[in-house]
Amino acid sequence: MPELPEVHALAVDLGARLAGRVVRRFDVLAFPALKTFAIPPESLVGRTVTGVARHGKFLDVTFEGEGPDVHLVMHLARAGWVRWRDGEPKSSARRGASAKNPLAARLLLEPDGAGLDVTEAGTKKSLQIHLVHDAQEVERVRTLGPEPLEPAFTLDVFRGILAAAGRAQIKGVLRDQATIAGIGNAYSDEILWAAHMSPFRPAAMTADESERLYDALQSTLRDAIARSEGLQASELKAEKHEGLRVHGRAGEPCPVCGTVIRQVIFSDTSLQYCPGCQTGGKVLADRVLSRLLK
Repeated sequence: MPELPEVHALAVDLGARLAGRVVRRFDVLAFPALKTFAIPPESLVGRTVTGVARHGKFLDVTFEGEGPDVHLVMHLARAGWVRWRDGEPKSSARRGASAKNPLAARLLLEPDGAGLDVTEAGTKKSLQIHLVHDAQEVERVRTLGPEPLEPAFTLDVFRGILAAAGRAQIKGVLRDQATIAGIGNAYSDEILWAAHMSPFRPAAMTADESERLYDALQSTLRDAIARSEGLQASELKAEKHEGLRVHGRAGEPCPVCGTVIRQVIFSDTSLQYCPGCQTGGKVLADRVLSRLLK
């Protein structure tokens, strides 16, 4: 799933490509992905792209034209992605996205037919496409927590979030989009590894611990953004995987202490961690709501 660093890089890359371009056509091919109906997709035709922004893990493309601006707000979910085309597509778009036909939406621009293909792999379809006059009309955008890299997200603000979460597991607190915007499964693993904390420890912690976790959050996200700066959309997935140190690396040695990286598998997701760096050498039981093995 694209998280804050990748969506930030997508917004920068696409903003440079799209700004000032005029829409020739916009087709939503995976009908369940379209979550709004007041503004039809064809209403983008003839409008000009004025910018691309990010809200948490949401992309926000703004179009101006006759009447109020229109925002194309997309959440790429677990298996969605955006691909840039330099010219006309080689094949016509077919409705009904599937595992064999992952194309969910297509944007064509004047004058050469260049544009975006929005895809979603796999059979579980969770991609979201919203057409609204204001991004805040999308409930999950409106209810996002603070952006963790904004100046207003201070250590004191972070400590307040942790205190309010109390005994809740810190992994879940970091991933909760209504609490902190933009951090998902991968970067929460990376942040907790950098902070030397178990994913299952309570959010309430000492002042020294909260400062260590805050610093790990800041450095992990900022380093990921720095690595992705200047990359094209097609390069971001590979860069993310290359930059991860524990997430997705179960069975490999920890790059710091050499301990074998372990994982806990849940019904629809998993987490990875280093027992040597994070749990005092103890292995977490691989079951839902696991506690440290005794």
